[in-house]
Amino acid sequence: MLSEPTVEYAGIPLPEVEIFSHTLLSADTTEKVLNALDPIDRIRQINMTGESISEVLGSGPGKGLPNNHSERKVIMVAGREVELRYQVGAFYIELDVEDEEMLGEAVEKIRAACEANLPRGFDLTVGRYSKYRKTLRDYK
Repeated sequence: MLSEPTVEYAGIPLPEVEIFSHTLLSADTTEKVLNALDPIDRIRQINMTGESISEVLGSGPGKGLPNNHSERKVIMVAGREVELRYQVGAFYIELDVEDEEMLGEAVEKIRAACEANLPRGFDLTVGRYSKYRKTLRDYK
């Protein structure tokens, strides 16, 4: 499920599911959510956003020293190691669906996976949140 997007989809506005967690997630919870989403059909790609956890401290008396944050670690997702560089707060899941029925089925499976793994709550919406074609900013 977590493979690189193929070029053939470029320019097509596929629907996305936004999962916005009510709290920032721990690395363990992020790992559980991603592994619960992995077997769901029709997921093309998953993007995550959240609060950055830098490798080194950028300010303060320890500036330049390693940041030993407990949530900056490597997690296992679908048998692959993924380094978390931030505490996840939202997931953007692009779906490869052809009609409303396929979209509804995928969204319900995603909702069930989130309900099982996000005990503090979440908001789930369907729309288009990422750009899917070049814009003027790409030509700077």
